[in-house]
Amino acid sequence: MELLDAIKNRRSCRAFSDEPVPKETLEQILQAAVWAPSPLNAQPWEFVVVTNPDVREKIYASAEACRQWAIEASGWKWLGGYRIEFLRQVPAFVAVAGDPKKSGVDGFQADGPLAYQHACAAAVQNMLLCAHALGLGSLWFTLFDRKEMGALLELPEEKTLLALVCLGKPYEPPAPAARKDVAKKVRYVS
Repeated sequence: MELLDAIKNRRSCRAFSDEPVPKETLEQILQAAVWAPSPLNAQPWEFVVVTNPDVREKIYASAEACRQWAIEASGWKWLGGYRIEFLRQVPAFVAVAGDPKKSGVDGFQADGPLAYQHACAAAVQNMLLCAHALGLGSLWFTLFDRKEMGALLELPEEKTLLALVCLGKPYEPPAPAARKDVAKKVRYVS
């Protein structure tokens, strides 16, 4: 698979079959993650792979509580239509946590270290592209309470949970997503 084709054709998947993801496939995806760039090559990520059905159900329950809270707190009624039942079907999650102490030299910023988050985002993108190349569906999921989900996954308190990557065989092909014209999103400074 050509890289640009993978980038353009990868889609977020919200309908998964219950077929398990082989350990070898998960390991390939994790290998792709650790090859992401990071500030000073600090590699600030930690990954927790979840395949246990009981833990997956707890992830769903926690995310559903967060969805309900978000609807009430934000007034965003449209979130009521955002369904997350697919979390019960997805056969594997990879939780991505970052270590703020491994953020390179940006710790002096007024809003604190952020580069570790950028590095972890690059690792997530590598996982999504690798999963697509291996014929899997994937989704970058962030609708959760970081502290609650971190405790559920037994992450050390000094680590920040940034994402759950959902992985599995797609139940059906995800629909294409529109993209804005690149000319409307770019400006050049010369």
